[in-house]
This record gives sequence, C-alpha cells and structure tokens, in this order.
Amino acid sequence: MKPIRILIADDHPVFRDGLRSLLGTVEDCLLVGEAASGQEAVRRAAELQPDVVLMDVRMPDLDGIEATRRIVRTSPEVAVLVLTMFEDDESVFAAMRAGARGYLLKGADQAEILRAVRAVASGEAIFGPAIARRLIDYFSAPRLGLPAQAFPELTEREHEVLELIARGLANQAIAERLFLAPKTVRNLVSTIFSKLQVADRAQAIVRAREAGLGGERPPERPPER
Repeated sequence: MKPIRILIADDHPVFRDGLRSLLGTVEDCLLVGEAASGQEAVRRAAELQPDVVLMDVRMPDLDGIEATRRIVRTSPEVAVLVLTMFEDDESVFAAMRAGARGYLLKGADQAEILRAVRAVASGEAIFGPAIARRLIDYFSAPRLGLPAQAFPELTEREHEVLELIARGLANQAIAERLFLAPKTVRNLVSTIFSKLQVADRAQAIVRAREAGLGGERPPERPPER
C-alpha cells in the first residue's frame, strides 16, 4: 500500500517538529511538505497534492478556515484535518462548512492523531471526543423559529433524501425506505451535495441539522404483505 502523503500547515515550529517526529514513526504515513501560513498551505497543497493536510485554524496572512475552503475547492480529493487549540462552536462549524473532514484538538494523543489521519484519508469524517460532545450538545438543543421549508432549491424527493441523510441513514437504507433503486439514491445524493455546495455527507448533515432536519426517528417501513 502507498503511504498517506501528508502536508502540515501550522505556524508554530515546535508543533510542526512534534508532528514531523510522530509521522516518522509509522510506515503508512509520509510527510511531503510543511507550511507556516495559510497562503503557503494553499500553494503547497496545489503543488504537492497530498492525501491529507493537517491544518491549524489561526495562521498568518490567511486563516486555516479560508485556506481549507480554497484547498477543497481546487483539490476536492485532498482531505483536510483541522488540528488546533480552538474548540469554540464558531471555529468547529466554520471548518466543517469550509470542507474539513475532521477536527481534533492539539491536546489529542499521538494514537488519536494517527487514527484521525488514516480515517480522513480513507474518506471518513472524524472528530475528537471533546468536539463530538459539542456537536451532540449542539444538535440535541431545541431549535426554535426554523423556516417551514428549508432548502427551497431542492425538489420534494431530494428533500426527503436529505431528511434521511440528516437522520444518519446510509444510501442503501434510504433506498429501502423510499423504495428506490440504490443508483437512483446515489444520483439524488450527488445532486443534493451540488445544490447545497457541500463536499461530502458530513457537511450535508451539518447543513441539514442546522436547518432543523433529522430531528425525529425515521418512520418504520410498512410490513410487507
């Protein structure tokens, strides 16, 4: 297997040194470059096309959120894993909207960092325990004053699919629940991502739940006769 090619984007030399040493201890990770600013991170990501960018939030000349947005826009196959000391809701959700596939705090242990790198490289979305708790608290809080119909750009069927995505259902489960072919669901999901301008399922779930979708359990399928 090819090693996971990684770019570190952080303006603290000592922290970069620590990550460099960590990545040097495992065979399936390869450090291909470093950046000390947001602009440099965008430029280096375009040049090197790494599998994963380890991105800090606060950096000189361009913050990590905007750097993430630019990297994902030009190179959607590059997975950005935010690794920062900021755990406020604004930073977390801004990073996810920008296209980050994961969010860890710098206090994470080495095993957790490596696990997250491997997860986002394989297409998963991952969050550290502290961030996961914040997300759960955020989404479990009552939402008041929501519009009757969120995302008017979606068709009725696309809205149904997005509701089930927000409830955590995979494509196969959505196909069974709505009595659709799996290929049809895949096409609908792709169209939804395009209309909502999101890069992946994790971002779609965030957008949907912020709009109040996914708050109820999926309806049971009627018994087959």
